[in-house]
Amino acid sequence: MAVNVDSVYKTVLLILNKEQRGYITPEEFNKIGSQVQQEIFETYFEDLNQQLRVPQTDAEYADRQKNIDNKIAIFKTFGNCTYTTPVGSPAYYAPPTNTHRIGTVIYKDEIEVERVQKNDLLYLNLSTLTKPTTTFPIYLYENSTAGTAGSNTSVPKIYVSPKTITGVNDISCSYVRKPNDIVWGYKGLGGVAWTTGPYIYDSASSVQFELDPTEKTNIIIRILGYAGVIIRDPEIVQAASQKAQSEEVNSKS
Repeated sequence: MAVNVDSVYKTVLLILNKEQRGYITPEEFNKIGSQVQQEIFETYFEDLNQQLRVPQTDAEYADRQKNIDNKIAIFKTFGNCTYTTPVGSPAYYAPPTNTHRIGTVIYKDEIEVERVQKNDLLYLNLSTLTKPTTTFPIYLYENSTAGTAGSNTSVPKIYVSPKTITGVNDISCSYVRKPNDIVWGYKGLGGVAWTTGPYIYDSASSVQFELDPTEKTNIIIRILGYAGVIIRDPEIVQAASQKAQSEEVNSKS
């Protein structure tokens, strides 16, 4: 299930045009929509953390912990990690490229690899009783900048111990993936490539919002807020901000 990108765009345009507030192009909408989707997605983790600290109702469909986890579940997946041996640096496993937050790291699909801190590894290696083995493997997780000087590319790295674990398919992980950028695709009249004239929605080239359908109103409100900035209308920004804040307070109270 997803939120239809065409329905959201047409609703946003309807509200703007009804109030004679202006217009946003498909390219502007795609950028704003992707940003809004990412913002809403990021709130799930803090919201879940908050709900884990308060009592929950036993009523079916009203458990907030479960409802938030269901929204995150859309992005939960599983994949193999890539063994990488860079020149002059320690070998590591790289999680899938669309990883947003890593979950459980698994060795040979059977053994959970325990995550430790770097200072813990020093102490663990001091004793044969605690030293990592293929039966009780451990890993360090780093998300560092790699590449040429000045690069802002962040590269997640899983350093597994013991170092005898080097198989191509030895390490896999569960993780939460990143949402795909949304696209309101379009074509010209008669299905030809667009040059001038009205934009005609093209479902084949579109990418839908991946959020839960219950987020449709939230998406529209937040997009209107950004649209107000683009068309320089402070009233839209203020109204959308107040509505978004009201929705957030209500969901957490």
